[in-house]
Amino acid sequence: MKIIVGSKNELKINAVKEVLTLYPDLFPDTDILGVDSGVDLYGHPITLEETVEGAIDRAKKVLGDCDYSFGLEGGLLKVPLTKSGYMEISVCAVYNGSDISLGLSPAFEWPEDVTKMILSGKADGSQAFKRLGLTKEDKLGAIKGGIAGILTKGRLTREELIKTSVIAALIRLENPEYYNREGDSSHNI
Repeated sequence: MKIIVGSKNELKINAVKEVLTLYPDLFPDTDILGVDSGVDLYGHPITLEETVEGAIDRAKKVLGDCDYSFGLEGGLLKVPLTKSGYMEISVCAVYNGSDISLGLSPAFEWPEDVTKMILSGKADGSQAFKRLGLTKEDKLGAIKGGIAGILTKGRLTREELIKTSVIAALIRLENPEYYNREGDSSHNI
């Protein structure tokens, strides 16, 4: 079975590989390849809708000659009663050419100054962290642990957040009997 991940980011590719080993019946003998999805190197979704659309867009752009494509996107979503008003979340979209299955990770709050820079359009997460002197790295999403790893001192990593979103997206594929029932109000994209 051929799987394409809509990214050249090894962290994302390895997260998908690790999760798919947990599903030998659903994904037997998988060949997993990361492909550039043509999404801008920098930029940061600032709504849940933008984040979900970004994951779907990545998955659709790389479908080609494979059984499934995976799109992974991180972005902000509004969360009431948080200090900044927003939290960061990871979204996974799994696409087979006709249906999309989505999963979300747990969310966490970034420092308020980072969120303000993202919302103002002056920076993405990595750029904001660097400009504020919180890191010397240029692209935090590609380093082991990511921003979540930095903020939690390694207790929760970007890899784990991505894996959680992938597992959540696979729920529909692993349990079609619960989702493909007459009267199901879900829609094809």
